[in-house]
Amino acid sequence: MDEVKKIAVVVLNWNGRKLLEEFLPSLTEYNHKDAQVYVADNASNDDSVAYVKANFPMVKIIQNKTNGGYAKGYNDALENLNEPLLCLINSDVSVTANWLNPILEQFENEPNTAVIQPKILDYKVKNHFEYAGAGGGFLDKYAYPFCRGRIFDTLEEDKGQYNEAKPIFWASGACLFIRKVVFEEVGKLDESYFAHQEEIDLCWRINNASYEVWYNPNSVIYHLGGATLNSQNPKKTFLNFRNSLFNIVKNAPKKGLFFLVFTRLILDGIAGVKLMLSLKPLHTWAIVKSHFSFYAHLSEMLEKRNKNTTLKKYYFTKSIVWQYYVKGKKYFTNL
Repeated sequence: MDEVKKIAVVVLNWNGRKLLEEFLPSLTEYNHKDAQVYVADNASNDDSVAYVKANFPMVKIIQNKTNGGYAKGYNDALENLNEPLLCLINSDVSVTANWLNPILEQFENEPNTAVIQPKILDYKVKNHFEYAGAGGGFLDKYAYPFCRGRIFDTLEEDKGQYNEAKPIFWASGACLFIRKVVFEEVGKLDESYFAHQEEIDLCWRINNASYEVWYNPNSVIYHLGGATLNSQNPKKTFLNFRNSLFNIVKNAPKKGLFFLVFTRLILDGIAGVKLMLSLKPLHTWAIVKSHFSFYAHLSEMLEKRNKNTTLKKYYFTKSIVWQYYVKGKKYFTNL
């Protein structure tokens, strides 16, 4: 019987042979004696699994029966793992030497820390923060996400300005460490999201359960980004806008909830007009479809609503749109 390690590093893959070829070597080279690397395959129809078996015998394979996206893919893959700590990591991530040491140390020393995100830099421009997570995630009052090191499309150069470990509100799904017991306690990932923002929903539920989410800059990774759905794909726009509304209904405090959702719908409409004027009609239509899908799933989201939502402040600033576009504050340190 195989020894159970402290942490399972789980790469979710779907038809990603080329990505595995480029990025899996760093995971195996910089692996930790207390970590086991897995590739969880979402019913790929390329030769991903055969490639891993032939070239990385130390990597264990989990074969999911269907492609359920990020949420179901991970829920299925993690179901039968016994490691107490889990790392959900994208297939387009390159890790660095000793990247796991500070994470394991923090989990060992801080029992109330449920989730940790490393510093996420850009694989293509290695001295800059990467879009999906950067130096840790936050929300504004209307549940629009932003990060230390990345607000909208402004990506900061890493000059050590975020080199202090701090609590954050959400950790990026590109590389998210979590205690398995907490993952199961709060209800795992919501499979109705399919992909995008399900990590924010998960972290919001974790915050509402009075656990802590942290950013640890002593662990550094490089993320390619956009390998599955890039920012030019209207499906990504659809999922981001719809799932963000799901997050509000499921997790925001009851007081002012209706006004919050109504205001957010108006702001989304303004964003749709802006996209239309920018000659991106497919993205405008994606926002319209996201609202119809939101209405169709509203009763389901209300049923899933966290009964333990508190009045704890979940947002860092009232409106990141106002701060960024009107007041011209492009960097987190200026907020």
